[in-house]
Amino acid sequence: MDILKIIQQELEVKLSQVEAAVRLIDEGNTIPFIARYRKEATGALNDEQLRKLNERLQYLRSLEEKKQQVLSTIEEQGKLTEELRGEIENASTLVAVEDLYRPYRPKRRTRATIAKEKGLEPLAALIRLQMTEVSALECAKEYISEEQGVKTEEEALEGAKDILAEDISDEADYRTYIRKITIEEGSVLSQAKDLEAESVYEMYYNFEEPVKKIAGHRILALNRGEKEKVLTVKISAPEEKILRYLKKQIIREENLNTASILENVIEDSYKRLIAPAIEREIRNYLTEQAEDSAIQVFGKNLTQLLMQPPIVGQVVLGWDPAFRTGCKLAIVDATGKVLDTTVIYPTAPQNKVEDAKKVLKEWIQKYHVTLISLGNGTASRESEMVIVELLKEINQPISYVIVNEAGASVYSASKLATEEFPNFDVGQRSAASIARRLQDPLAELVKIDPKSIGVGQYQHDMDQKKLGEALNAVVEDCVNKVGVDLNTASASLLEYISGISKAVAKNIVTYREENGKFETRSQLLKVPKLGPKAYEQCAGFMRIQGGKNPLDATSVHPESYEKAMALLEKLGYSLKDFTLTGLAGISKKIKEKNGLSQELGIGEITLQDIGRELEKPARDPREEMPKPILRTDVLEMKDLETGMILKGTVRNVIDFGAFVDIGVHQDGLVHISQISDKYIKHPLEVVSVGDIVEVKVISVDLNKKRIQLTMKL
Repeated sequence: MDILKIIQQELEVKLSQVEAAVRLIDEGNTIPFIARYRKEATGALNDEQLRKLNERLQYLRSLEEKKQQVLSTIEEQGKLTEELRGEIENASTLVAVEDLYRPYRPKRRTRATIAKEKGLEPLAALIRLQMTEVSALECAKEYISEEQGVKTEEEALEGAKDILAEDISDEADYRTYIRKITIEEGSVLSQAKDLEAESVYEMYYNFEEPVKKIAGHRILALNRGEKEKVLTVKISAPEEKILRYLKKQIIREENLNTASILENVIEDSYKRLIAPAIEREIRNYLTEQAEDSAIQVFGKNLTQLLMQPPIVGQVVLGWDPAFRTGCKLAIVDATGKVLDTTVIYPTAPQNKVEDAKKVLKEWIQKYHVTLISLGNGTASRESEMVIVELLKEINQPISYVIVNEAGASVYSASKLATEEFPNFDVGQRSAASIARRLQDPLAELVKIDPKSIGVGQYQHDMDQKKLGEALNAVVEDCVNKVGVDLNTASASLLEYISGISKAVAKNIVTYREENGKFETRSQLLKVPKLGPKAYEQCAGFMRIQGGKNPLDATSVHPESYEKAMALLEKLGYSLKDFTLTGLAGISKKIKEKNGLSQELGIGEITLQDIGRELEKPARDPREEMPKPILRTDVLEMKDLETGMILKGTVRNVIDFGAFVDIGVHQDGLVHISQISDKYIKHPLEVVSVGDIVEVKVISVDLNKKRIQLTMKL
């Protein structure tokens, strides 16, 4: 199998691109590094393409390993024919290899193995030949043996039938056909264990949908309903068609002595051995497909959430709302430093609204608060009412933003939060996190396990290892796209930088604390356990503001500094001309000057990247994302009317629609059919988490707290 050729065809790129990417991966380079600094070699494959390539590479390599292991095992048994070798070598999936290996796999004791131990294999072969001129029962008399434990001809015949049933079940071609026809023509069925019981699974109480059409989110819902013992789920296959196919393959002779026995064996083999195994395989396959799709959606949502633009230069009041235990507040200055914390009790049961307002007014004056970041958890609605009343009373230009606080409680109870705020309780830490995730969502959200951020669907029901790896890759790509300030970044942020492990991230922070600010990128080589390879991988993503070399504040890699200096000289600039504001128009000059790439001995793509960076140093890609909606007044669910048009923020995107925050503390659902006038396969084709969208209210159900919205205005 030519692995590189297969990947090239699947990704629809050049073979040279795949070869270069695989070589770079095998050399120990990270995906972010290859995507950013080895564009020439890979023909500018982006991080998403490179991750897909790497995933397929690992799968196909493990497939090759499995094939070699299977070939070796069958050869040891002395049963490897050239035909079988060819079939195994040409198999394109692990399932196909497993099918071919099944007859040779060491088995636990089955009815068939017990029958073989009793010496009944020749009888089974005789029946399979369909040439006998006497009845099968007559043939079976020869195999009665006290010594072997076969007492009657009926017992011998039953044993032979068990051997035949297992042989049929082990036939790879039969399984391939049955699996394919079940996927093509089978259905997924579900029934309620108690039709009278109320549950969120009511739509699945008597449910049927073709296997090939069923949506991933329904598979995950059915799996959960089954796990919670509310539903029974099964695959219904075209049984008659399958049995007809098997009979046609196996019963080749019109022999009355064996035909009815073989029919009986075929039915037993299918119902007892093949069908349950194929059902398990298809359910696993559907679950895997559904999980992959859900993880992809989760990853896209997480990317949008992490890449939300920071609100810089503002003193933020973080507000973690609650009832009985009070609302925790934290004041955070423009650099993210916590200035003060307290607890107020404006909500039930205390309802000390005036006392709370007094504290808030004092704080706003004392710390010059310009923005309030309110968590969207319990008591958020009641807290919002207090904030709006307060803003009307003080008549100052202060806005508030409702922030998704998913994961804040996970962070506040973590070891990391304890180290960061040893003197704070969990509520104070949570309030500080809510404030900071408005100032710099990426820097704050990397402290939380990505699985706890809550922008997916059924995340607790899927393979946690696979989900964790995929989401960590998303965080890694986002952090490296933005880059980090080497002198202010936390260890949590640094550990996602290309080539940096958790231990090395801590070592960087320790080195900074002991030796003061980094003045050059090359100082990183003095950090314990950070060797030349790690330096090569990480240096371009680390920024130093006001250091010795202005290029250290850019994403130009140190390996290209000489070329960058030569470029400046060729265009009549010096390093002194280059400031944090950049050299306007340098990209245009590079394009106008022919042959510059050859003169400098640098690739065209790298040259353009250096030019863009010199023009706009350390440009933050998050600036292009939609800004959060700043609010000054409150809207309640009862205020909504059908036909009302509002602006909202997309909070979550799932297979069947998008949830939009329109400021009433109950996200409205825009069903996939209401997202666009044209047909779309998935909401992500049109919307992403963090998007600001205009929506119209279709319906409001106050009792069920459901809001139906449309984007078709």
